[in-house]
Amino acid sequence: MALHSGCKYIAPMPIRRPHPNAKALRKRMPPAERALWRALRNRQLGGFRFRRQHTVGPFIADFACVEARLIIELDGDQHGRDNGPARDASRDAFLGSEGWRVVRFWNDETFKNMDGVLETILHEAQLRVAELKRRRETDGR
Repeated sequence: MALHSGCKYIAPMPIRRPHPNAKALRKRMPPAERALWRALRNRQLGGFRFRRQHTVGPFIADFACVEARLIIELDGDQHGRDNGPARDASRDAFLGSEGWRVVRFWNDETFKNMDGVLETILHEAQLRVAELKRRRETDGR
């Protein structure tokens, strides 16, 4: 491994361990997630690579673009009931503290307005990449 000038040691990248349930969740994706995945997979949206059921800390994100540090969540009706909104807010706060931007859509929105959903995701991904690039330049990295 090449060392950067002045560096004596480069810390290894942390190993991303998938959540034990991630594989099972990929196999039984709800119809809305399946439909969105068909549009996101294989870099079809602006060349961005999305992962499905991506582990971030103790959570599993429906979809994540690591390059843009962008998480896409599709919410069913259970997210609007009981303590769903509070649970989502807590989760979003954690993910935000880890440097991720979370964008949420209702499941039925993917069926009623897929073009609008994809347009929003592409716009957010482009904004995030530009924002992260500016931060790196400002930080001198």
